Amino acid sequence: MPTSVFVTGLGLVTPVGLDTESTWQALLRGASGIDYIKTFDTDGFKTTFAGEITDFDPADFMERKVALRLDRFAQFAVAATRQALDNASLVIDDGSVDPTRVGVVIGSGMGGIITTSAQSRLLEERGPAKVSPFLMPMMLPDMAAGQVSILFGARGPNYCIVTACSSGADAIGIAAEMIRRGEVDIAIAGGAEAPVCPIGIAGFNSCFALSTRNHDPKGASRPFDAERDGFVLAEGAGVLVLESGASMERRGVRPLANLAGYGASSDAHHITQPKPTGEGAALAMKKAMDQANITPKDLSYINSHGTGTLLNDKYETLAIKRVMGNEAQKVKISATKSMTGHLLGAAGGVEAACTVLAVNRGESPPTINLSTPDPDCDLDYTPYTPYRGVVSAAMSNNFGFGGHNASLVFTRVTS
Repeated sequence: MPTSVFVTGLGLVTPVGLDTESTWQALLRGASGIDYIKTFDTDGFKTTFAGEITDFDPADFMERKVALRLDRFAQFAVAATRQALDNASLVIDDGSVDPTRVGVVIGSGMGGIITTSAQSRLLEERGPAKVSPFLMPMMLPDMAAGQVSILFGARGPNYCIVTACSSGADAIGIAAEMIRRGEVDIAIAGGAEAPVCPIGIAGFNSCFALSTRNHDPKGASRPFDAERDGFVLAEGAGVLVLESGASMERRGVRPLANLAGYGASSDAHHITQPKPTGEGAALAMKKAMDQANITPKDLSYINSHGTGTLLNDKYETLAIKRVMGNEAQKVKISATKSMTGHLLGAAGGVEAACTVLAVNRGESPPTINLSTPDPDCDLDYTPYTPYRGVVSAAMSNNFGFGGHNASLVFTRVTS
């Protein structure tokens, strides 16, 4: 019988909250974390807003001298991990667990882009001798996972998954498979990202991916709405503690949910555009549901990828219909990106945590800014009002540039 994988801890740092509870309550209220960018002058940019985390102090989660040597995305990862470990009542180096059986898998799509960009400017302006000796370790995408392993003493396998906007979801799925194989007992898994900087905004503007609704930042992230015009760039981290049933019993902790299924696929179609038929996304969803041994009738809720781009929302809707059949009209769906913005490689970690909370607490957030129905997006996206009721099984979807598709299924633990 395959080893079951349970979620025993969650940690979140998002544009709507600096911890799990504040984030969750903000999402249930339908609060937006999108506002005008404060960290740099946006004069001349097509987009002037983002999902920034303006009141984050890394010294609340790590020594200040450590924080100075970490790019912002890695700071977020450390902060979310500390919260997740506390939530799981887990201290890796206190003798209660074997640290060589604790793995770390944290994804990031962009890595240390803020550090890379700043040091590139310094090179141009002041010459090579002024480039920081910490540039290389700060810019690497694997440094979120690496620093988490170092700071918390996890000595098992330590990986970074880079699959664009699927990175966090793939990290969680791959970590779960490590537990199922018996390679580790516990895994710290999720995603971290800090892409809100001049080159990040300019780059996504240049490929026409971002919303330019500058007159209305809080209304700019509009998944499934007919007036959507692109996604809103955002930053943060979401980390889960995954654990085998045997480890959980030894430690005497209770699970938040069962991570029952993971599915991944490739569109094999285009570097940025999803496949028009929705079959790639549908395949990932079907594989996750098959591994979880559930049918469309069993699925209560979907935390959609829901970016607010013209093609993604249309084709994700089509993919859900392909997988769910007649049940597609009945399942509750929401796009938390309508409130947090799009955290790229961290989206899968944040949204997986939200899906766990939906299963654990029997409630799910709404989709905000959905005021003008799109005929191509005709499912129940729970606009403005959260759903409250038993969520026996829920899915989180994430799709990324390069054709990456990842789906996770979480189920309720009743005993």
